[in-house]
Amino acid sequence: MSNPQFYRFEDDGAIPNNPSLEVILYPAAFAKKTEEIEAAFNSHDWTNSWTGGVFEYHHYHSNTHEVLGVRSGSATLQIGGEQGETLSVTAGDVVLLPAGTGHKKLEASDDFQIVGAYPGGVSYNLKTGEPGERPYVLEDIQNTPLPKTDPVYGDNGPVIEKWT
Repeated sequence: MSNPQFYRFEDDGAIPNNPSLEVILYPAAFAKKTEEIEAAFNSHDWTNSWTGGVFEYHHYHSNTHEVLGVRSGSATLQIGGEQGETLSVTAGDVVLLPAGTGHKKLEASDDFQIVGAYPGGVSYNLKTGEPGERPYVLEDIQNTPLPKTDPVYGDNGPVIEKWT
């Protein structure tokens, strides 16, 4: 198991982030086997998967958690809104975002590609921090169920150890 890193972000007034769950970075979780990312997520019931990039504007999902596995390339992501952290990710890294956590791409290599997925295959919503989104999104975030499995390790791992 890679040494996960944990980040917590406060509500900044636009991006709510998650008041009780931490962002988890799994460095090099799929080093040298990035072609297995989607199958691993899906086998742990993180489905409704897709391959692509990260939007270049702050956004979040209030109704589900999201896992992002870097399939190729590298990028600098801003997590947690304007006051958040800048994370550098490379092929094989995985970032798990609890519901409400803001994220955007600051820069990326030409070959940057991620696999995204959601616990139980939830269809995500897209929120951007507009004032009209509240208070609905705050209730939505609090009502988002905890995942039953860790997207990388299944029945073990940081989600099971830290989130439950």
